[in-house]
Amino acid sequence: MTIKERVSGNVTILDLDGKITLGEGDVLLRDTVTKLIDNKAVNVILNLENVSYMDSGGLGEVVRSYTSLKNAGGEVKLLKVAKRISDLLTITKLSTVFDSFEDEAEAVASFSK
Repeated sequence: MTIKERVSGNVTILDLDGKITLGEGDVLLRDTVTKLIDNKAVNVILNLENVSYMDSGGLGEVVRSYTSLKNAGGEVKLLKVAKRISDLLTITKLSTVFDSFEDEAEAVASFSK
C-alpha cells in the first residue's frame, strides 16, 4: 500500500492505494497517523477510492486511527468507500461511527461545521 498526503485548509487528505491488511498497509497507516498527530494535523480524510481490499487487521487500524485522532482532539472521515469496504463497515456496525462522503469538497467542508 502507498499513502499520498495532501492538505486542504486545516484538513489532511490521505490518498490510500492498494490493500490495507495485517502486515501490509496497517503499519504504514499507523505511522502516518502518528506523525500527523505529532504535527498537530488532527483533521484527516482517508480517501479509500483506490483501496482494493481491507481485512480485519486493516479495519482495526482504521478504527485505531479514528480513536487516536479523536483523543488528540481531531476527527477522521472516509471518502469514496468502495462497496466491498462499505459492506464490511455495515456488517461490523462501524458505518454508524464513521462519516463517509463521495465528494471531496463536501468532506473537507464538513470539518468546519
